[in-house]
Amino acid sequence: MSVQAVGLAAVLATFGPAYLAMKSLGCAAARVWRAILACRTAILGGHIETCDHCGTVRHVYHSCRNRHCPQCQTRAKEAWIAARRREVLPVPYFHLVFTLPHDLNGLIAAAPRPLYENLFSAVSATLAEFAASPRHLGGVPAFSLVLHTWKQDLGRHVHLHALVAGGALSPGGQWIAPKKGFLFPVRALSRVFRGKFVAGLEALHSADRLPGLLATPADWRRLKQRIHVHDWVVYAKQPLGGPEAVLEYLGRYTHRVAVSNERILGIDGNDVLLRVRADPTSGKKRTLRVPGTEFIDRFLQHVLPAGFKRIRHYGLLSPARKKDALAAARAALNLPPPEPALIESVADFIQRVARIEQARCPHCGIGEFRVVATLLPQRDQPKLRGPP
Repeated sequence: MSVQAVGLAAVLATFGPAYLAMKSLGCAAARVWRAILACRTAILGGHIETCDHCGTVRHVYHSCRNRHCPQCQTRAKEAWIAARRREVLPVPYFHLVFTLPHDLNGLIAAAPRPLYENLFSAVSATLAEFAASPRHLGGVPAFSLVLHTWKQDLGRHVHLHALVAGGALSPGGQWIAPKKGFLFPVRALSRVFRGKFVAGLEALHSADRLPGLLATPADWRRLKQRIHVHDWVVYAKQPLGGPEAVLEYLGRYTHRVAVSNERILGIDGNDVLLRVRADPTSGKKRTLRVPGTEFIDRFLQHVLPAGFKRIRHYGLLSPARKKDALAAARAALNLPPPEPALIESVADFIQRVARIEQARCPHCGIGEFRVVATLLPQRDQPKLRGPP
C-alpha cells in the first residue's frame, strides 16, 4: 500500500470520523480541531495576489494562529523572540527541566488545570527560594518557565523547562553571580520541588479540587506512596552562551507543539507514520506506526485548558516589576539601556517579516506580489459530533 504524505490537518480529516464515532470532544479540543482543519484554507478567507512583473497569480489564505497548530508557530516564535531581545542579560544562562512522575498522569488527565498550576507554583517557588538563600545567590532571580506535556511518541510526559539567568539582584542593587560553576545543587533542588508540589497537591485534595480518582483516603495514601517511591530528579544542562544563543535556544522550546508536520511522515492504511528519536543520545531517528484514531487521541491530550498560559516569567521578569527590575539589573551590570533598534513591537516585526517572506515572486525573481482581490471567509465547517 502506498504511503500518503500528509500533515496534522490531513490526519484529522482522514481519521476524524472514526474517532468522533467513538469519543466526544470537549470545547477546547473542538476549537483546536476546527482551527487546524481551517488553517490556510478558504474557510478563513484570504486574498488574491498578482506579480507586478510576470503576472503570476496566487491565492493566500489566512492562518488560524492557534497555539496548537503546527503551521502557525514559526512566525509566532520569531515575534516572541523579537520582543524578548530587550530582556536578555549578558550573563550565563542555565536550563533546568522539572518533570512530574508518570504516576500522576491519570490525575493530570482528569484535572489538567489545577495540576499544571500547581506545577508552575512549585517550580517558581523552588527557584525563588534557592535564589533568595544567601548560601546560593541571596537575591531576586530572572527566569522563564515553559510547559511541555508530551514525549516523542505523543505519550503524556509533563515537565517544565526553566531558563534561568546566571545570577540575581541583591536587595542593595548589586548583581550576584553564582559562586560555583553550577547554579543550584540539583539533588537539593529536586527534594524541595517534590515537597512543594506534594504540599500543593494535598491542598488541592483538601479543597476537593481533584476528581473522583481519589475518592477514598486509601486512594490518596496509595498515590502519595507511589510518587515517593522514586526521587524526582531535576535535569540541569550546561550554561548557555551569549544573548543571541540564549534567544535561539529558548525559541526551540517556547512555541514547540506536540507534533510538527515534518514529523508526520504519512498515512499508511489505518496507521500514521511518525518520526521519533531512536534513543535519547545518538540523534538517530526511527519510524513509529500509530493507529490513526490513537494518534488523534494522543494529540488531543496535549490541548491546554482555555486561556491557560504555558509560558510564564518570574522574578526580575515578572510583568508587574519587569521594567524597573531589568533597568536595575542592567545598572548593576554596568550596561547601557537596550539599543532602540532592539525595541521593535511584535506587530511591526510580524509585518516586516511577512513582507520579506511574501513579497518577492519566486517564479520570476524580479517582481513583487500585489493584492488584487479579497477572499471572504467560508465559515461552513461541519459540526464535530461525537457518539450519541
